[in-house]
Amino acid sequence: MNAPDLPPPAPAPAGAPVPRHTPAEHVPVLVVGAGPVGVTIANLLGTYGVRALVVERSLEILDYPRAVGLDDEAMRTFQAAGVAQALLKDMIQNVPMRMYSARKECFAEILPSTREFGWCRRNLFSQPLGERALRAGLQRFPHIGLELGTELTALAQDAEGVDATLRDATGAERRVRADWLVAADGGRSTVRETLLRIPFDGRTHARKWVVIECDQDPLDAPYTALHCEPARPYVCLRLPYGLRRWEFMLFPGEDGEQMLAPAQVRELLGRHVADPARLNVIRARVYTHNSRVARAFVHGRVCLAGDAAHITPPWIGQGLNAGLRDAFNLAWKLAWVVQGRLQPQALQSYHDERHRHAQAMIELADLFGAALSVTNPVLAWLRDRFMLAVRNLPSVRDYVLQMKFKPMPRISRGVVLGAATPRLDERVGRMFIQPPVERADGATVKLDEALGAGFALLAWQHDPGPALPAATRAALGRLGCRVLAAARSRGLQAMQMKAAPSPGVEVVEDAENALHLWFAASGADWVLLRPDRYVAALGPMATLPHDLETFLRQWLPPGPGSDRPGAAAPPPATSLAQAAATPSV
Repeated sequence: MNAPDLPPPAPAPAGAPVPRHTPAEHVPVLVVGAGPVGVTIANLLGTYGVRALVVERSLEILDYPRAVGLDDEAMRTFQAAGVAQALLKDMIQNVPMRMYSARKECFAEILPSTREFGWCRRNLFSQPLGERALRAGLQRFPHIGLELGTELTALAQDAEGVDATLRDATGAERRVRADWLVAADGGRSTVRETLLRIPFDGRTHARKWVVIECDQDPLDAPYTALHCEPARPYVCLRLPYGLRRWEFMLFPGEDGEQMLAPAQVRELLGRHVADPARLNVIRARVYTHNSRVARAFVHGRVCLAGDAAHITPPWIGQGLNAGLRDAFNLAWKLAWVVQGRLQPQALQSYHDERHRHAQAMIELADLFGAALSVTNPVLAWLRDRFMLAVRNLPSVRDYVLQMKFKPMPRISRGVVLGAATPRLDERVGRMFIQPPVERADGATVKLDEALGAGFALLAWQHDPGPALPAATRAALGRLGCRVLAAARSRGLQAMQMKAAPSPGVEVVEDAENALHLWFAASGADWVLLRPDRYVAALGPMATLPHDLETFLRQWLPPGPGSDRPGAAAPPPATSLAQAAATPSV
């Protein structure tokens, strides 16, 4: 569904907005909030060649316990933004998660072995270190600005853009005119709560939790453990560089701040380490968990992302990961709209594509939290007996071990084109795999490196060049779409296509046979991949021209010579390198 209609923004405080006719600084995209989601969006916009400004009211990165887990989709997002390797330096990969019964028996272990998207599915990191790496990534782009100690105090929007009033650390105010504004300003978002008044549907959980981090890890437990003990449910996990985190549930009547006193912290840890007095506690904080989703992710020319759009309990480690899905989905759409490669209404699809999945992740986290937090001994015994009874059933074991319980995003309504048959249509709107491929120069790389940063048309065992009319090839160029042909490694088809490829077609070889298996299972001969690597369209070679023409007609803005009213020519298609060197203005 489309984002619901909402009331207009609240009136700004008297004297706050600068009159609209006053000359103002202009930026295509203004990002409010320099947390990991906002800065990831900025890194992606920088990669796509779009000028943007990020403002953050805090002067320093927050140094207290926050997100610790990144999944394979998040790593693929960082890969697209060019910062994956920088974050990987401070990360522990492929970390298992275990769930323990009231009697300390392990009744479930989650350790996915597949890397269908090119990365491990469970990775642990320290968020402050990760944020430093993300901010350092912005230094690659002269067209991306980052202003700390600057807050948004008012906004007004019209059909063409947003007028934002910014206040710096000295109290001085200025107006910035943005084509689009991204609110990534956290769970207590000023934009969502005060300026737009968008309802934040859901609930706040009654139980609070104490989170404690120590250095010089005293335990030999290289995994994340959910301990479902009725006496006091808790979580214990290993973090990089010798850090260890505990999270303890508080009971009614326990005061959160009193539980942070050194004596109380030692008492909480006393059952789990030999000498808690010797631990060096570096962080301790009380958290209240929320399960909430903004009623709309898009309001006019303002988009919500990350915790500003949804807050997820921590039990399956999907809070930040959900925000990073927002970042990837939103950033490429902003870039393509700003550059005139995509119809502006594509931004409305951001709500359609992300809202339902964000809600599904919250529901799964609530389920895990409910299983962990049982304090009735009888109910805990029944839970444990059931889980221990089914844990060795092959289908159940595989379902848990490979994280098949995790809802995978499926875009059925958005920037996608439905396929003609159920077998094909099932693949539309899902993230495409990322196996290794061998390029024409002999280098073996992850698939996304060969596809580039934009749209990509990937044909299997066919050179799609002869099937593409000149007008379609020109339209794909305006979309910024690369064209590739993939074939079996060392096969005759690969040899023939590499010997004489069509103009503009790059040939890659399927290094580990994964593309062959995917295309064989789908029954398709080609896929059109979006910049966020979701399947936009696919089908047999016979339908290639028609399907591409249908997709392009729906989403590509009118081109030069169009007789449609108000048609304006978009900028010419550029390569990724040209885009990065020539930011949109």
